[in-house]
Amino acid sequence: MDPAGPVDTVDPPAPAGPSRRWRYPALLLVAAAVMALSAILARGLARGPVEPAVPADRPAPKLSGTTLDGARFTLGELRGHVVLVNVWASWCESCREEFPLVVETARRLGPRGLRIVGVDTRDTREAARLFLRESGVTGVTGVNVPVQLFDPDGRLALELGVLGVPETFLVGRDGRIADRVLGPVTQRWIDRAVLPRLTP
Repeated sequence: MDPAGPVDTVDPPAPAGPSRRWRYPALLLVAAAVMALSAILARGLARGPVEPAVPADRPAPKLSGTTLDGARFTLGELRGHVVLVNVWASWCESCREEFPLVVETARRLGPRGLRIVGVDTRDTREAARLFLRESGVTGVTGVNVPVQLFDPDGRLALELGVLGVPETFLVGRDGRIADRVLGPVTQRWIDRAVLPRLTP
């Protein structure tokens, strides 16, 4: 006997292809990666400038060149002193914020043997001199004012291995880089890393 009416047939579902099978696990992996990256960035921003030491135990480069006032200078002249090499530029806002502490540190700790060498990088003499005048600095040499090397093409910064400005390197009496700060220096870092290396 024939059925009373037409019989509908339903094809069995096609097996899920590779794109559909892997789509959701892949989305979950991407979401997890984004969340992890967001957490890392948030933690870094909360810390602010990088103050802890970055491993940098290596000989300091010679850093030979001219200062902003045209005098010849080589870092080797300061062998036997504790030296802060501070890399900055007039167009760097963070450099402007840290500069008063750098100059005050030179004034206060100069009698205890500390010397500071500024490296004005990828800048013009006119802009750098205006920066110093606006900061209340009338000269660019001497114990109370850091020596300022002029580095218009970034060659000296490259020798140091600078990652950005401002960046500061602590050079020991033996001429080796003992510590390094990415971002503005702080009084806390000076007290912790610099003071123990100076004469009482």
